[in-house]
Amino acid sequence: MYKLKFNELEQKLDGVKRLSDGAGIPFDLDNTDYQTFKKEVLAGAELQDADGNVMTQEQANQFVGSLA
Repeated sequence: MYKLKFNELEQKLDGVKRLSDGAGIPFDLDNTDYQTFKKEVLAGAELQDADGNVMTQEQANQFVGSLA
């Protein structure tokens, strides 16, 4: 399960939090956790928006598809 992280200072999303261990994962193509996050969400892992609301699988797929 993952939750989007919103950077209040910069007013933008800046990564995700893996809820199982609290690890922060940046939106970085070279980061293996980032690649795993994308694969897991597309395979059905739960994704929450920055407010903690669970996204539908369609919303989660669209979001991940919009990432580099």
